[in-house]
Amino acid sequence: MTFVKMCGLQDEATVDLAVELGVDAVGFVFAESPRRVSAERAAALRARVPAGILAVGVYVKMSLEEIIATAEAAGLDHVQVHDLRSSDDVRALHDAGLTVIRAVNTGGIEALTDDFGADLLLVDGAVAGAGKTWDWRDRSALPSGRWILAGGLNPDNVEKAITTSGAWGVDVSSGIEAERGVKDPDLMRAFAEAVRRSTAQ
Repeated sequence: MTFVKMCGLQDEATVDLAVELGVDAVGFVFAESPRRVSAERAAALRARVPAGILAVGVYVKMSLEEIIATAEAAGLDHVQVHDLRSSDDVRALHDAGLTVIRAVNTGGIEALTDDFGADLLLVDGAVAGAGKTWDWRDRSALPSGRWILAGGLNPDNVEKAITTSGAWGVDVSSGIEAERGVKDPDLMRAFAEAVRRSTAQ
């Protein structure tokens, strides 16, 4: 089964629906964004996520100290960081007891091949969180093994994205929104169904 992360969740109803749909991970955004939540809000939402589903904090342009403190306050064990600088950064997060997803933007093969010792690699489009698709048809330019595809995915293109890219997992946010920052239950259901269809092929 393809690993599915639904990101940018902000309220109880969407967290509950994501859990009902059987996602593997939910994401809470702490970076500047219409989807941003406080650590306190994330903690309340985290309490609704059962064991077996990852609750992931998403960070951009925040210091390691801020990441660690926010994750602790929100009760999160997993962090997705979009601007890790080195393996030392990853080591510091590991030392704090955190599982690390290194998020990179397309455009540099070195960024795709060096995970800095992170636990997972997520490949987004040219601008993190912009919801823009990118060319994932050329597998030679993509990582091997377990990695997560992000950037402009929606119920209409996720099947093709999975089969074409060979990604182990997918991450969606804007593609399941009625408007920026507002999740649409019907689109959430349609996305989950499309991923299931791709897995059944």
